[in-house]
Amino acid sequence: MLAKVPPLGWPAGRPLGINWPPASVEGIALATRNVYGGNMIEQDNSVNIKSDGAKAAGAYHHGDLRAAVIAAGLKRLEAGDDGELGLRALARDVGVSATALYRHFPDKEALLDALADEGLRRLGARQAQAWLKAGGGRNGFKATGITYVRFAHDEPALFRLSFTRQMSARHANVGGDGGEVAYSLLRAGVGEALPGVENPDTAALHAWALVHGLAMLILDRRLEWDEAMVEEVVGLTFGGID
Repeated sequence: MLAKVPPLGWPAGRPLGINWPPASVEGIALATRNVYGGNMIEQDNSVNIKSDGAKAAGAYHHGDLRAAVIAAGLKRLEAGDDGELGLRALARDVGVSATALYRHFPDKEALLDALADEGLRRLGARQAQAWLKAGGGRNGFKATGITYVRFAHDEPALFRLSFTRQMSARHANVGGDGGEVAYSLLRAGVGEALPGVENPDTAALHAWALVHGLAMLILDRRLEWDEAMVEEVVGLTFGGID
């Protein structure tokens, strides 16, 4: 049974949800798959906005405009155009006025927070799918670590944005951010792969530091991307113990 320990970075004073943490890694992974849909990996877009061209502001249903702007921001990040992530630029991308976006994003900081949050949700969803595909247990836990590093390699701008935003204060009075899924998988995975560990939270931090440090070494070009090397390094910690 996992203790009700807040995720790293959890704002002081915010109560944990009554169902946190989930009972198992499988429970987290299945719940995440259900939320993002079985085709999340194929579509790789939890926003699920498809646009055949710019829409007039009135053509968006409530909430669709916010999702469309996030999708446009993700597209710019993927293209390496993260220097143009202002409200005006994204308003042009979706074919509306900048004023129309203020209901959803009062300023650029709120927009960047939303994009960072989406990045964390994507990371958590990919890790959940990797855990399930590997069949759970130690292999599943190792797969989540490899997926973390691969996500950083495949989406470097989104990864950097997601882990450089200081969102705790902004999210203090809101439901948890997207990083909770990824951390919950990590925390529960430690319990399964390292059942005899004395302090699961310290072990979770150790595992997180390993994959994040490896990811940053690759992003900063201190190491070349090598799938086999990543699997071997991650396996030293994420492979569990006998």
